[in-house]
Amino acid sequence: MNTPQALRLLVVDDTIVYRKIVSDVLAELPGVEVIGTANNGKIALSKIAALKPDIITLDIEMPEMNGIEVLEHIQKKALNVGVIVLSTLTHEGGDLTIRALELGAFDFIPKPQSGTMSENRESVKNFLAPMLKAFQRRREIKNILLGGTVRTEIKVAAKPIKKTQPSQVADDVIQRMHRLSGRIKPKSEIVVIGISTGGPNALAVMMPNIPANIGVPILVVQHMPPIFTQSLANSLSAKCAIQVREARDGEVLSPNTAWIAPGGKQMKVAASADGKNRIIRITDDPPENSCKPSVDYLFRSVADHYIGRATAVIMTGMGSDGREGAKLLKQNGAVVIAQDELTCTVFGMPKEVIEIGAADIIAPLDQIALEIVHTVKGHF
Repeated sequence: MNTPQALRLLVVDDTIVYRKIVSDVLAELPGVEVIGTANNGKIALSKIAALKPDIITLDIEMPEMNGIEVLEHIQKKALNVGVIVLSTLTHEGGDLTIRALELGAFDFIPKPQSGTMSENRESVKNFLAPMLKAFQRRREIKNILLGGTVRTEIKVAAKPIKKTQPSQVADDVIQRMHRLSGRIKPKSEIVVIGISTGGPNALAVMMPNIPANIGVPILVVQHMPPIFTQSLANSLSAKCAIQVREARDGEVLSPNTAWIAPGGKQMKVAASADGKNRIIRITDDPPENSCKPSVDYLFRSVADHYIGRATAVIMTGMGSDGREGAKLLKQNGAVVIAQDELTCTVFGMPKEVIEIGAADIIAPLDQIALEIVHTVKGHF
């Protein structure tokens, strides 16, 4: 068995403190080789060309050429290099980070705002180590899939799963086919989405394809810290036909609107005081699966309040958050859609849901919105 080659990594930051913190952390990680550093974007681009790193850690706010301009150049020139962004916990930093993720950054790390050098190193290490493992795994999967090798490690449910192909026939033909085959369920009255690593970019591709008259509320848990979720909501709202906003406690669920769970809080669905409406509750309950917000936390509440009338979507992300919630939703009659492996940045969360047999539909990113529409109409 071949040993994976070490990840060759370039550290880019305009402050010597963070260059040292990141470089020291990387020096402790197995399978990682720091091949250089750069203190601004122009130097970074020259070193990318000369050193050919696999991945760079990239500060967003830098003089001369900032991280966004570096990412735009990488995208324009189709450079084969991954990017993990380092960002400040500010509204401006949040906006820039969302833009960076939409430009193809693999993930981001919030810069520690206080603490000793040792504490900051530990914080960066806790974020960076699993990201690099996920990036390495993603690279291996891409090589396997693009090489045409068949993967057999995913255990498929006994019940047949619908696998959406990248090309589709007309929407009305699909509906007629579903009717003839008997694949008709009650119309979904709510859509819930769980997503993590690669999420902002994936949502920016998928959600603009949801029609303005979808007719149901949409709730999204994206694993992110505070501030960043507001930036994500603003960015998506500018791209989508439906309204997208960060959720607030007590809001009444209404159709044609999507709510993003606020970072650092939990979001669930509850009955209003008069029992006539469903409302959003934002709580400070503990993390689940080390996540706050947590997909499982939201999904459980929807399973209770929308029995047989919900669509759950699990998209790209590390870990297993959403697995148990999707299982409960499936048991309560929901339709569960999982993003396919090839289009995931990290095939972690969808893989977990598929392996326990909870997925009804496995779809590539560009077909997920279409599948959501089908379930809202009662067809899948």
